[in-house]
Amino acid sequence: MSGTSDPVGWGILATGKIARSFAADLALVPGARLAAVGSRSEGSARAFASEYGDSGTRAHGSYEALVADPGVEVVYVATPHSLHLDGARAAFAAGRHVLCEKPLTLRTSDAEEMVRLATGHDRFLMEAMWTVCHPVVRQLRGELASGRFGTPHHLAAELGFRVDAGPTDRMLAPELGGGALLDMGIYPLTFAHLMLGEAEELRGVGTVDGSGVDLDVAIAGRYPGGVVATLHASMTSWSTRAASIATDLGRVELQGDFHHPTSAVFTPVGHPDQQVVLTGDEPVIGRGYGNEIVEVDRCVRAGLRESPLVPHAQTLAILRQMDALRADLGIRYPGD
Repeated sequence: MSGTSDPVGWGILATGKIARSFAADLALVPGARLAAVGSRSEGSARAFASEYGDSGTRAHGSYEALVADPGVEVVYVATPHSLHLDGARAAFAAGRHVLCEKPLTLRTSDAEEMVRLATGHDRFLMEAMWTVCHPVVRQLRGELASGRFGTPHHLAAELGFRVDAGPTDRMLAPELGGGALLDMGIYPLTFAHLMLGEAEELRGVGTVDGSGVDLDVAIAGRYPGGVVATLHASMTSWSTRAASIATDLGRVELQGDFHHPTSAVFTPVGHPDQQVVLTGDEPVIGRGYGNEIVEVDRCVRAGLRESPLVPHAQTLAILRQMDALRADLGIRYPGD
């Protein structure tokens, strides 16, 4: 349907917390609509469609029925990490494009398979990494690359919050990819990749519980040009959720949670009156999921098969980094 002005019909696969946040922002995006939702429970799907859809939104009691819905062009896969590949495979087989929650899969080999499936079915695929599509992050990336703020020498980023959940919760289940690295650590790793380029060396240490779930992870990295980074992810403590970049001219600090910031501020050393405040070149849509929805809609309507903002190579590079860090930490998932 390249070139059409019709709204992009979205199907949401699963009805958990992240799917609800996504659906709330989807309603704010012009040219996009929730065509259908699928759940393993028809009651859950109906309740979700009633809350987030319109009178024409269909509710399906299975994922198979969702991807077969003729009104769905793009499937948003919002299941736990370990189920992403199955959901994407079904969507591609039904001829649908896919936006898949991050991380794309538990391991690089599975992500490579997902990319192969997308290519084989000639369908669009993008990892739902909202940070990459965030207007402030995009503007900062461009300004930093231009040299306006000097040469970076150190980047710091941390994301953590206390997870108070029962032993059966997804976040504490090794078979579902639970742990700090995949859920939180992917954000500082992605931010460093965006700002500095692909890491040349990463070393990880951390605390792993008796079931093999990583609770706290600290990462030291070296990036092109000799830039170093310190990154942290936690499921046991309330981190600042801050990020900063130290350059030879001053310091950049992201305001608010760094993975969806309110602004980025550069303060040149000795000249606080010459601060530069970046707020993005376009508005943040909702909480920020709306901006990634806009990017998917743009790519699909343009006939693209991957996003220039979130290319497959970038997604795979971060997954390779997490595979290596898991090896450092001794973390194994079923199937490794």
